[in-house]
Amino acid sequence: MAAIVQPTRPQIAVSAAIFRDGKVLLTRRAHSPAKGFYSLPGGRVEFGESLHQALAREIDEETGLDIEIIGLAGWREVLPAAAGAGHYLIMSFAARWVAREPVLNDELDDYRWIAPKALASLGDLKLTGGLEEVIQSAHRLMGP
Repeated sequence: MAAIVQPTRPQIAVSAAIFRDGKVLLTRRAHSPAKGFYSLPGGRVEFGESLHQALAREIDEETGLDIEIIGLAGWREVLPAAAGAGHYLIMSFAARWVAREPVLNDELDDYRWIAPKALASLGDLKLTGGLEEVIQSAHRLMGP
């Protein structure tokens, strides 16, 4: 299997904190980077796509869900930790579940709907860096 060649410039990615019945969707990455960590579904923005177009496409590809995008909840920069690792700027959005049940593609191997207040007590789950802060920000955008 050939090694994956990382781009030599930062890549823009999007993710969504998707809320349904007071809970947020966490998905577990099946491959590197972040294999085994729970995070928000999403992925790279393709050339010519708006952030919202990329987010809707990535959520559909990874989970099969229909969503309504509410607004930008925050961003995170992931710097290369080792030679050959990627550099990403991840724009994270708050979104509302609209339709369909999760059907994961091969990039993900598990999902859970979790109450935002329960995140701090999930000691057994490995979460990606900054996840709790993005979810809390997204939760505030969703309103009461």
